[in-house]
Amino acid sequence: MIEILKYIILGILQGFTEPLPISSSGHVYILRSILDVGELTDLSFEIIVNFGSLLAILIIYFKDIKKLVINFFKYFKTKNEETRNDHKYCWLIVLGVIPIGIVGFLFKSQIENSLNSTKIIGVSFLITALFLYLVRNIQGKKEDKDLTWKDALIIGLVQIIAVIPGISRSGSTLIAALFCNIKRSNALKYSFMLYIPISIGTTLLGIKDLITMPNLNEMILPYGLGFISSFIVSYFTLKWFMNVVKKGKFIYFSIYCLILGLSILIFL
Repeated sequence: MIEILKYIILGILQGFTEPLPISSSGHVYILRSILDVGELTDLSFEIIVNFGSLLAILIIYFKDIKKLVINFFKYFKTKNEETRNDHKYCWLIVLGVIPIGIVGFLFKSQIENSLNSTKIIGVSFLITALFLYLVRNIQGKKEDKDLTWKDALIIGLVQIIAVIPGISRSGSTLIAALFCNIKRSNALKYSFMLYIPISIGTTLLGIKDLITMPNLNEMILPYGLGFISSFIVSYFTLKWFMNVVKKGKFIYFSIYCLILGLSILIFL
């Protein structure tokens, strides 16, 4: 029961931190150090809990995704303003994903192996705190239709730093989008539109390792509970965070990352 509880805790941690600009990977690494659960957080389990977060995000943004997909193909027959804007938005998602896709595929393992340390993660939280503080008052003016190719490329390039342990993917893209003068809610939406294909790709690449696990039957229950807890907590956390973003309360996350970063550097 204690081992199963650890999986549930890790699922909750993933679910709570994934939608927030505070780095889920950084929190999982710190929890490993504190609770000595490194043997539990293998790649297969990370894929499972990540899929839980992905499913929650897909449900929340289902209407937006459905509309984008329909209008992307509808544009070839009906070239009105709505289909044109959505068609372009889909290509801007593709552009925003390309940089992290290339870097992640080629160098992710090397970067994580060389930078995966408690001190690096502590510094990463301090960097996140600084940038969250800088964007605290930015409201932005651009709607989805105003997003440019330059904006997508900038956000996509900034997203590359998320391969550094402790740097939040959602946080880096959200901050970059705000600096590009995109409205808060639209910035958050674009951030998670970039997350969806990346997460799907990561899941598909890891399926083979998951289904070939020698002890898969034994892990169905703990993995399943980790998935369920990640899914439920991700759903409600993102719903809550969407309201937080509208109000621009980034200062609280900045303070949290500052305290956490300093605590890691001093005590761990």
